Amino acid sequence: MRVLITGAAGFIGSTLAHRLMARGDEVIGIDNLNDYYQVSLKEDRLNRLRDEGGDRFAFHKVDFSDMTALETALEDEAFDRIVHLGAQAGVRYSIENPHAYVQANLAGHLNMLEIGRHREVEHLVYASSSSVYGGNTKLPFSVEDRVDHPLSLYAATKKADELMSETYAHLYRLPLTGLRFFTVYGPWGRPDMMMWIFTKAILAGETIPVFNHGDMYRDFTFVEDIVSGVVACIDNPTPDDGEVKAGGSTKPHRLYNIGNHRSEHLMKVIGILEEECGRKAEMEMLPMQAGDVQKTYADIDAIQQDLGYQPTTGIETGVPQFVRWYREYHGL
Repeated sequence: MRVLITGAAGFIGSTLAHRLMARGDEVIGIDNLNDYYQVSLKEDRLNRLRDEGGDRFAFHKVDFSDMTALETALEDEAFDRIVHLGAQAGVRYSIENPHAYVQANLAGHLNMLEIGRHREVEHLVYASSSSVYGGNTKLPFSVEDRVDHPLSLYAATKKADELMSETYAHLYRLPLTGLRFFTVYGPWGRPDMMMWIFTKAILAGETIPVFNHGDMYRDFTFVEDIVSGVVACIDNPTPDDGEVKAGGSTKPHRLYNIGNHRSEHLMKVIGILEEECGRKAEMEMLPMQAGDVQKTYADIDAIQQDLGYQPTTGIETGVPQFVRWYREYHGL
């Protein structure tokens, strides 16, 4: 199988490409290598894929929100399925730079739907986000819940992506699966995310910012568990059978939560980081940030029942794995 992955130099995208090639699939990766965080990390991820994948990996540096450039880059490429993971990420950054989210997450998502439609791909799997649940207070978050009250522009763009996908499933019968990821962490992770920020600061003896005075809960999900769920989706295109799917659609479009199904207290995670780093964290207790939510918790019943997804890595195992990778990567 030949799979097109957007955001292939990203955290989840590169880990997914590694998994697919390890089982014998071919991967075409696209990424614009923007400088939202250090480009060197993205290049290192790509070099790892080139080294391990050989001729099973092809890469195009292209901005998928530029339709002309995208079509040109893919003109001579054939692929069976698409995994659209590329996006402008970050809840907090969407407050500072909203236009980047409109370009990448709205125009870019539409472009990938158009590519999927015209190439008549077997399945298009795309990244949504747990942030779509916004101010919902019912826990755990279920794909059957209404998600009409986003707390950030980032969340609003991801909800819009789900709506656009429903339209394409209806009009063109394009098989689609949207995945609401919950707080992904692990080796080759992102420098803008809490796990990296805290690890870096603790090892350097610097202060870590702890929002809502530490009263925060997240469904921390190890990246390999996330990828297992994505692969299960890739391999099982949404049927166009008129039946009600996860998320409520009767079209070939379904929505799944991919989480660990455990909502962990932030201070517990900090405790594990302290133990692995070998020193206490200097903490600055701060109020809640604009656009943030206090708790996330994934109801994963739908993907468990449909595809047999079962996360296996708790924070007691996953956090130490991340810290070990972080030390190795930075030569610490």
